[in-house]
Amino acid sequence: LPAPVLASLRWPGRPELPGGNLAWSFMVRHSYGEFALFVGELPGEEGGPAQPFEVWANGAEQPRGLGALAKTLSMDLRANDPAWLKLKLDALATVAEERSFEMPFPPHGERRLFPGVVAATAAVVRWRCEQLGVWRARTQPAATPVLDAMFSREEPQTGPSGTLAWAVDIDNPATGEAFTLTLKEVTLPGPDGSVTRPCAVGFSGNYPRALDGLARLLSLDMRVVDPAWIGMKLRKLLNYAEPLGSFMAFVPGLPHGERRQQTWPSTVAYLARLIIHRYAMLGVLDEQGYPLREMGVLESPETVDADEPAAMAGRACPECGNPTVIKKDGCDFCTACGYVGQCG
Repeated sequence: LPAPVLASLRWPGRPELPGGNLAWSFMVRHSYGEFALFVGELPGEEGGPAQPFEVWANGAEQPRGLGALAKTLSMDLRANDPAWLKLKLDALATVAEERSFEMPFPPHGERRLFPGVVAATAAVVRWRCEQLGVWRARTQPAATPVLDAMFSREEPQTGPSGTLAWAVDIDNPATGEAFTLTLKEVTLPGPDGSVTRPCAVGFSGNYPRALDGLARLLSLDMRVVDPAWIGMKLRKLLNYAEPLGSFMAFVPGLPHGERRQQTWPSTVAYLARLIIHRYAMLGVLDEQGYPLREMGVLESPETVDADEPAAMAGRACPECGNPTVIKKDGCDFCTACGYVGQCG
């Protein structure tokens, strides 16, 4: 594998914000309805411009799968790599869906034609990022840590003889989806010999076309040299749930001869688990989505020890309402707010 160009790369996790954060919203009106797009912002460092750090798609009329795309794109916003974010938005700009549509575009409401909701969402996010100065001119070039850690910026192309790929069928009877997930794979040189890595993902069959946008994002993530990056991205999708989208399916990665089904919260969650399983089959990740070999490009998140003990369960507190009233030194004591009641 190419030598990593960084000593470490921080994991893009959502920061804890006790006081909340500001967000900019925009109504996306498409062929089947409308939904609200939110871009969350954090104050800039040292009085600088605000920094976008997350995207949300809210509303019952958003295309299925768009929320998963927004969740994945949010992690890219927090990567502190403007060139990487631009590469992701460029990839989404040409995603074609069932039908194109016109939409009023900020700031003055001129109507623009988009090939689908994914492309429109990417255009709105790009516009907001431009307003916040994400790609503003700097005295020093902005660092590109994620972009520099890719083993290939473009999707590797096959010759006329073709190549092998891994495919698996996904059937969600709750939503009527039945399609095939295909992983294109490439062989790379490594310190212990060659290693096979997925380099792109695609779908064919009956599935929400917004998943094409998610596939383009994940395909770029797969080409980051450290598999811890794609492992982190896939683990974040394992708990992605959709209303009325849960279904039963077989669990991958069980011992030979063992078969078991479980309920998956959505099609996206199941396909993320299947991709992790393929990485485990190739000896790159384990079945939980963590790398079998640390490369040092990504820095594992630090574990924060709790300074205070957790509140103990008990009776309802008359002051704070929490079920945390216990007996302490012969008196009723609330472990949540400190209320002291009857003694004896």
